[in-house]
Amino acid sequence: MYDFHCHTTMSDGELIPTELIRRMAVAGYTEMAIADHADFSNVEFLIEAQEKVKKSAGLYGIRLFTGVEITHVPPGEIGEIAKYAKSLGAEVVVVHGETITEPVAPGTNQAAVSCPYVDILAHPGLISDEDAGLAAKNGVCLEITSRNGHSKTNGHVVNAARRAGAKVVVQSDIHSPDDIISENMRNLVALGAGMSKDEAKTVLSRTSKEILNR
Repeated sequence: MYDFHCHTTMSDGELIPTELIRRMAVAGYTEMAIADHADFSNVEFLIEAQEKVKKSAGLYGIRLFTGVEITHVPPGEIGEIAKYAKSLGAEVVVVHGETITEPVAPGTNQAAVSCPYVDILAHPGLISDEDAGLAAKNGVCLEITSRNGHSKTNGHVVNAARRAGAKVVVQSDIHSPDDIISENMRNLVALGAGMSKDEAKTVLSRTSKEILNR
């Protein structure tokens, strides 16, 4: 199991990185990314800090991918900061999408799915068919989330992705220990979003390489 959308005390999460890593390992995960909220003020710090705990992660049996979640950055700057994050060593670039529960700037989804340096568009809300098509064309995964609030549009995202042929990934958007979900719950989230059993099996069996290497 893997989850590339995990937060720590470096942004608004409750756990320091190593405690989160340990709890993920106990829950059965073998791969994860710490993707704390990032803008131009802290992107260097986040990436540098994660490099310091990769050894600890390995000792717990976790492959830790260095990540960031670009959050509330103006759409016109998303391509610039995503490219910069990759140049600093980020292995996973997530963009905080246009969830219906936060005032995310219109155009954020489109900027993310148009960018060659973005891997995952998190909780994209009422994503348009046009933007889902761009995600399919450019290999950006759309997130199906278990997080309260953001999950309200999971069904819409699944349908838009299905029509466009875009890939989706089930993630938890972890902020606290209670947000870590089991393998069974991952499947239930997929089914609850409207996937068929076969679709859920396909989505949950994708490897990290299929999601992150385009």
